[in-house]
Amino acid sequence: MVTMVGNEETIGKLVTNLIYLERDAIAAYESVIERLDDKQLSVQVAAFRDDHLQHLQVLNEIAREIGAEAPTDGDMKQMLTTGKIALADLFGDSAILKAMKTNEDDTVTAYERASRHEDAIPQSKAFFLKALHDEQRHREWFETTAKAL
Repeated sequence: MVTMVGNEETIGKLVTNLIYLERDAIAAYESVIERLDDKQLSVQVAAFRDDHLQHLQVLNEIAREIGAEAPTDGDMKQMLTTGKIALADLFGDSAILKAMKTNEDDTVTAYERASRHEDAIPQSKAFFLKALHDEQRHREWFETTAKAL
């Protein structure tokens, strides 16, 4: 799935869509944690999920500050992010991690774009860059670990 998040005209809409993206990611992470056979892998995935929970907390604060909508649930993309995981579960842990890597591709793209949004203030841009680095780290781990299995 190719994300369009990060192309919004207003910072408010960007923040709202990033909240949706994070909620969808958290749901996917929870699905992965439940499905992995290797519980050591689940521990690492849970740590990554915690990064997403922290991102969501910051995004909700930004939304409050700028008066943007802060959704309390995921959107329709959540079915795609979690559905990929359910399908991959048929093929084992490596396939699950590969599916998550594709989900991370979208979050990396979204935060790359967000970090360059012209309406973002310096503090928001700093957060977007931190989140981008987190997502790049997650993606690298999913890719490397999937190949090693």
